[in-house]
Amino acid sequence: MIEYRAISLGEMETNCYLLWDESTKASVIIDPADDGVFLSQELETMQLIPNYIVASHGHFDHLLGALDLKLIYQVPFYLHSNDAFLLEKTSSSASYWLKHKIAQPKLVVDGDLANIGTLVFGESTLLVIKTPGHTPGSVCFYAPDEGLLFSGDTISDERVGRADLRYSSSADLMTSIKKLRKLPLETIVLPGHGRQFALGMI
Repeated sequence: MIEYRAISLGEMETNCYLLWDESTKASVIIDPADDGVFLSQELETMQLIPNYIVASHGHFDHLLGALDLKLIYQVPFYLHSNDAFLLEKTSSSASYWLKHKIAQPKLVVDGDLANIGTLVFGESTLLVIKTPGHTPGSVCFYAPDEGLLFSGDTISDERVGRADLRYSSSADLMTSIKKLRKLPLETIVLPGHGRQFALGMI
């Protein structure tokens, strides 16, 4: 059984999700936002055992905290390889959008979500669904037994994600949304920004 906690972090109010297997406390950190040290304190308080750090896509506000978590726990960081170019621009993108200088040391990707279909932690399993559009390498994470969809910015703020960036694709995004709409409409969407809602609402 998967349990989770949502934590909104940073100037862009990005949702980070701590997921854990109820019986073993093995955990996954989805989109560690910008404060890995704070998240590590929460993990310790909750007595969780990190197995993976994963990013739904390569935008800086979803992964600035990943390096600190990697260094603290020595666990792998996973990102889809189609978003590697965004990872390379983390510092410049963060500095541009936040209007102050952000120096981010190089973050090494340990696993390519393009080639990973499931994440197993303890006795629980999370499915990786490829959903390009918002970015070329966007993915969602789905817990079918619990009916939970961690959507990153593919679906965010109770609406379809934005596709107006130069590397975005509205056609790909609509294809991804059609794929997600094949899931049960009562599935709870846990987005990259904003509050949770039922999939049938979009």
